[in-house]
Amino acid sequence: MRQQSYQNHARLHPLFHFFLVPLSSFTVIGAVLLLFDLFRGSMELWYVIVLLMASITLAITVVLTREYVKKVQDRVIRSEENFRHHVLTGHMLDPKLTLSQIIALRFATDEQFPELCLRAVKDHLSPDDIKRSINKWKPDYLRV
Repeated sequence: MRQQSYQNHARLHPLFHFFLVPLSSFTVIGAVLLLFDLFRGSMELWYVIVLLMASITLAITVVLTREYVKKVQDRVIRSEENFRHHVLTGHMLDPKLTLSQIIALRFATDEQFPELCLRAVKDHLSPDDIKRSINKWKPDYLRV
């Protein structure tokens, strides 16, 4: 596995991003095209409605599945980083830190983490600014 850094920390899951999402999108587009064929008199209404409902259901399922997984991961990251901050400093994370800031802070090593947490609150650092401020990257290979 290659060394993780700011430049390469984003992750794409090929089966999801390059197969499931395009396939569900093409299904919705195909159903809409069939709906136009219906109006030209070449299909029965019931078949088009069923296909359109199924394709929209598939597309919504794809989007919600991804969103639910990301929300669970965000909650886990917030909990892990709060625990790590408590172990390192004896205090919980500052409640002024946003979830996005906490998620960005997870890439900081233990040496830089407490100081960067303080800077993030004091200077209102954006998640991107936080990631760019990290001197030594702590990889997160388990993210979704």
